[in-house]
This record gives sequence, structure tokens and C-alpha cells, in this order.
Amino acid sequence: MNNTSANSHSSGPAMIEARGLSKFYGSFAATQNVSFSVPRGQVCAFLGPNGAGKSTTMKMLTGYLAPSEGSAFIGGFDVSTDRLAAARLLGYLPENGPLYLEMTPSSLLHFMGDIRGMAANVLRDRLEYVANKCSLQSVWGKPISKLSKGFRQRVGMAQALLHDPQVLILDEPTSGLDPNQTHDVRLLIQSLSQTKTILLSTHILQEVKAVCGRVVLVNEGRVVFDGPVADMEAGQHTMETRFRELTGAGK
Repeated sequence: MNNTSANSHSSGPAMIEARGLSKFYGSFAATQNVSFSVPRGQVCAFLGPNGAGKSTTMKMLTGYLAPSEGSAFIGGFDVSTDRLAAARLLGYLPENGPLYLEMTPSSLLHFMGDIRGMAANVLRDRLEYVANKCSLQSVWGKPISKLSKGFRQRVGMAQALLHDPQVLILDEPTSGLDPNQTHDVRLLIQSLSQTKTILLSTHILQEVKAVCGRVVLVNEGRVVFDGPVADMEAGQHTMETRFRELTGAGK
């Protein structure tokens, strides 16, 4: 299921770009001068230990958090000055993203489509698409509060895909899922990678090997590695030992 060859040689204009992104909380730096870009058609893993600044960076890239310094761009649009234009191109799945638990997947996604101003005929077609793509048919009319963690993740993915974005930013999409659910989400990401540019945050290195062509690794708020997945396993290193080495584990 390895997707490396399909994504490691992608080229073209940057669809996701961080330019010197820093976020300070008083004297604490959550991120410091984070810079990287993801070209059209690439699936890029965004890795780092807990507290490394991954979620903070993703929130700045999506416009949910304003940077203290630097700029974020989606499809060439500055997220801080062209927020709506960037949002039209972007689908975002935050880790443990909030859902309206009293709603059903159907009512929530209708609501999201209305907020985005989607035409009725377009929304109808996209609802059918995401219901099938995310395997939501069996719970389409069931309150989200009654759904399992796996189905809630699928609803979150469906809302990220609803408007057919060119760019997906996915923060721990398989967090808390069982092995079968994890497998299904990986297959979905691999399928989406044929037409989308994807930034994927995960703690599961096997997931990186399965669906990604490139790795950006952050530690203590800074980028410490940026290159092909294969380079994370160069020489005698496994990806796990290289990750530990780059993040200072055991020092």
C-alpha cells in the first residue's frame, strides 16, 4: 500500500506554505521560524513528539490561529489577508475536532454546506459522494452523540471533503481508532492522494510509510528534518531510530 513513489516526485506550485511561522505565549515559543512548502499532488507527513508544535503550526496554516511572526499560504493565498479564498481550497480535520453531537451526519453536513454557500444541486451531489467515500450510509440519520469514535472521525473527514477542496490538512486522523478503522482511514487517504495535496500529522510511523512521500519533522518548535520518506531510513537507520535521533530521545 506504499504510496511513496506516487508522491515523492510531485512538483509544481506550492499548495501549502509556511514562511517563518512562530507562535509565542509570553516567553514560551510553541513554534519558531517554521518554514516548508508542499507542492501540488504531494502527501507530506508532519511529524514530531508531543508538544513539538505540530498542531499549533497546522492551526496557523488553516487560519484558526494567528501567528506571532511569519505567514501561511494555501494555494498561494495568504491565510491572514485572503482567508476566504484560502478556505475555499482547504479541508481541515483537527484532532478530536468538535462536532454538534445533537445533529446527525446528514443534518451536520447539510448545515456545513449551507454555511459554505454551496448551491443546492452541488451540495446534493457532494453529500452523496462523502456519504459513500466515508462509509456513512448506515449512520446517516443517527445522532452523532450515539456514534463510535471511528464513525465520528468519518463525519469529521466528510465535512473536510464536502466542498471538494484541493488541499487537506489532517491532524491525527487515526487517533483512537481500532486497527480495522485505522486501515479504512489509510485507504481513504491513499485514495484521496490521487487528486489532493495532503499534510498529514500522525504519531504512527507505519502510516507514514504507507501513504506519504515526504516527511517534515519538528522538534521543540523547529523543523529538524525535511525530505523524502526514504531518507528517514537511510543507511542502517529505521524510521523509528532516526525519529529518536532527530528528536533527542534518550539524551
